[in-house]
Amino acid sequence: MSPHIVDVTQENAQQILIEESQSRPVVIDFWADWCEPCKTLMPLLEKLAVEYNGQFLLAKVNADELQPIAQQLGVKSLPTVMIMVNGQPVDGFAGVQPENDIRAILQKHLPAPWAALIEQANELMEQDNFQDALPLLLQAYQDSENKPAIGVGLAQVYLHLGRCDEAEAILDVVPMADQDQVYEQAMAQLKLKREAAQSPELQALEEQHTADPADLSVSYLLSIQYSQNARVREALELLMSILRKDLGYENGAAKKAFMDIVASLGAGDPLASEYQRKIYTLLY
Repeated sequence: MSPHIVDVTQENAQQILIEESQSRPVVIDFWADWCEPCKTLMPLLEKLAVEYNGQFLLAKVNADELQPIAQQLGVKSLPTVMIMVNGQPVDGFAGVQPENDIRAILQKHLPAPWAALIEQANELMEQDNFQDALPLLLQAYQDSENKPAIGVGLAQVYLHLGRCDEAEAILDVVPMADQDQVYEQAMAQLKLKREAAQSPELQALEEQHTADPADLSVSYLLSIQYSQNARVREALELLMSILRKDLGYENGAAKKAFMDIVASLGAGDPLASEYQRKIYTLLY
């Protein structure tokens, strides 16, 4: 039997139904040997318990053997399913229900599918490991269909990594209603990083590049300045423009700089994947 499925007894009832429900939902299946519908419902609940892999505990209660528990929880017919959270029944149903309906009831009381990703990312960030936290939060943001609160957290990770462009792109689409104090802090961090990165040397190179975009030496120097100031996308785009015109520029210096920047982004980074595809197309 799965570790996420238990038979309730007089001895373990308190621990299973009350104490365990403090840490995760407990789905109680009240059944009896003579109940034919119970024999249809129980395998379905067991299948879901295995599939959800510990997000809830399935507790099977033989209503004939444990009548006091069934009576205490107001069970009037079998099968009855009850969901316990923090020691209290919060939802449930009687009779056999379609699988999709049961899933819908469960989802109301289970952590969001992306909650585990956020938890892992938070643990990494506590260790100042923002590079490895990034793909986890990015996946959570995508899985949640761009939930604003997750987006602000993702933007903060980008800011820690000096990736202002990506942070700004996310913060720009946060709805007004979700622009809370955390959002305001992220915007302030973005502004400070932008100002700090705008050195006189970089400004001079930008002016030269604007005056003569065809000057590859200026483009190359500006790309290096961008990369050193965490303006990664702009650096890669400039280097790509150089490589499209001269693949072997400065004995491969532009190509090496490009590959070094991509490598620094880490495996699974969407920006790295984007520019790996671009350089692959150019080379092959």
